[in-house]
Amino acid sequence: MSQTGKVSYNLRERQEEREHSFLSPYATFADQTLGRDKEEMQCDIRTDFQRDRDRIIHCKAFRRLKQKTQVFLAPEGDHYRTRLTHTLEVAQNARTIARALFLNEDLTEAIALGHDLGHTPFGHAGERALDRITEEYGGFQHNEQSVRVVERLEKNGKGLNLTKEVRDGILNHQTRSNPMTLEGKVVRLSDKIAYTNSDIDDAIRAGIIREADIPKELTDVLGDSTNSRLNTLVHDIVRNSEGKKDIGMSEPVERAMFSLRQFLFKSVYTNPLAKGEEKKVKNMINQLYEYYIHNIEKMPEEFLLLIREGEPNQRVVCDFIACMSDRYAVNLYKEIMIPKSWSVLGVEHR
Repeated sequence: MSQTGKVSYNLRERQEEREHSFLSPYATFADQTLGRDKEEMQCDIRTDFQRDRDRIIHCKAFRRLKQKTQVFLAPEGDHYRTRLTHTLEVAQNARTIARALFLNEDLTEAIALGHDLGHTPFGHAGERALDRITEEYGGFQHNEQSVRVVERLEKNGKGLNLTKEVRDGILNHQTRSNPMTLEGKVVRLSDKIAYTNSDIDDAIRAGIIREADIPKELTDVLGDSTNSRLNTLVHDIVRNSEGKKDIGMSEPVERAMFSLRQFLFKSVYTNPLAKGEEKKVKNMINQLYEYYIHNIEKMPEEFLLLIREGEPNQRVVCDFIACMSDRYAVNLYKEIMIPKSWSVLGVEHR
């Protein structure tokens, strides 16, 4: 370093050169990014994708994931997944695959860490509730909301100014989508791998299902434990994607994984024992929405700023609710909707 404290040679450029000598020709190179919506001076240490990853980790929406439901609503126990632990598992799976295929790990990790930033409180139950409420205004999808978080909601309306590749991967992480980069395709599959296996693990822990309940024709292909299934799926993707300009699974493994998801929908996702509280979630979110749509001025200032800048009231109320953690939503509901007891100290009422 020089006496001024500045790096005397550009480490970022050296990293970018190393990417070209080390990564697959099908990888996305940091020095060839499609860029940001707003130009800014580059860092002399980190590549653009590394900066995106860091911005996501340090944003408020990422921290809120620790108090958002993955599958089980407010589970009593320390070891059930939250939306944050799910996100970390997706990132770990995705980086393993990207490293094995010599793809850009930094881009992969940034997409994975940001893919669920727009998820609602109470998981997909909350998402369905907001989607029904806003149907006439275009509906609600958490992947689109995740992009809105990084483009509009973070930093008091300024957004994180992420690269186009990261935003594309976040937007297109769902099954029906097609990301523009192989790194985005890795995250899309890693998301399925993570939640399929973790949801089984949590359901077994909760006593909803047993390992023995999983059809044998699926365990014969994928394995009979969480570890063995993860190992099978990750290895299969690597074997079937190596040297190709695409990311995919072998037909038998892919068929088995989607059959396993169908088993989960039947045995866990629609199980009354696991999902008995979801009607209450719908009612609570409906009432919160109705309250704030008629009391706009009671929302936090950062959301009122969006309205003053021309955003529709319905969109901003939806933003506010989607940003809530489970605990925040419940406490706010109690404060607004549940009457408080009234008393006057020192006065006895008869």
